[in-house]
Amino acid sequence: MIGKLLILLPIFVSFLFFTILQGNFSKQLVTPGCFAQNINTKTLGQFDLAPGTAFFDGKDIVPLKTDLATKFDKNQNVLAAYLTPEGVEKWIEIDLSQQKIRAWEGNNKVMEYVISSGKRSTPTPQGEYRIWVKLRYTKMEGGVRGTSDYYYLPNVPYVMYFHKGYGIHGAYWHMRFGTPVSHGCVNLQIPDAGRLYNWAAPAATDGKSVIYPSPENPGTRVVVHD
Repeated sequence: MIGKLLILLPIFVSFLFFTILQGNFSKQLVTPGCFAQNINTKTLGQFDLAPGTAFFDGKDIVPLKTDLATKFDKNQNVLAAYLTPEGVEKWIEIDLSQQKIRAWEGNNKVMEYVISSGKRSTPTPQGEYRIWVKLRYTKMEGGVRGTSDYYYLPNVPYVMYFHKGYGIHGAYWHMRFGTPVSHGCVNLQIPDAGRLYNWAAPAATDGKSVIYPSPENPGTRVVVHD
C-alpha cells in the first residue's frame, strides 16, 4: 500500500502544481497590463481563424489572419531552455530608457531588438520577474469602450507574461517601435518576438500552444529597468 502511494505521489504533486498555475493565470489576467479577457480555455493559445476586426488607438485594424507562428517555428533551431547546454543562465533585459530588449546567456548578449513599452499613463513595471506562462496566440482586450484608449486585438502572437497581465509579445497593429505606445506590455516586431519566444523558457513540449513553467522547466528571468 505504501509503495502504491509513493508511486502516485509525484502525479498528485504535478497535478496540484498545474492546477495552481492555471488558477493563477485566470486571476492575474484581470489586472492592469495588456491582458487577455474572456478567455476560452478550449482554444487558449491557438490561432483564431475568424478573428473579426481588431481595434487600437481609436482605429479599426486588420487583424492577423495568417498563422505566422506555425510557418516561422519550422525554421527555428534554437532550443528554448532555462540554461544553455553549458549550464549558463539565459535571461532577458528590458531597457525602457533605450526602448530595447536584450537576450543574454550569462554575460554574452545573443539578441537585441527595438521595442515599444508602456506609455506614461500605463507604464511597464520595473523590477525582476520570471515568465509564468507562454502563449502562441491570445486575444487582448482592455481600456474603456468608446474611447481611443480601448483596444481589441485577436491573434496576438508569441506572448510571454512575466508579471501579472504584463507580457512580451509581437505586435501587428502599429510600427512605432522605439516609442512607448502600449498599455504596459512590451511590443516587438513579430519575427523578433518569435525568435525570443523560441529561445526563452519554459520550453515547449509536443508543440503545445500554452506552456507553463515547472520546477524542472522554470520561466526565464526578466529584468526591467529605466
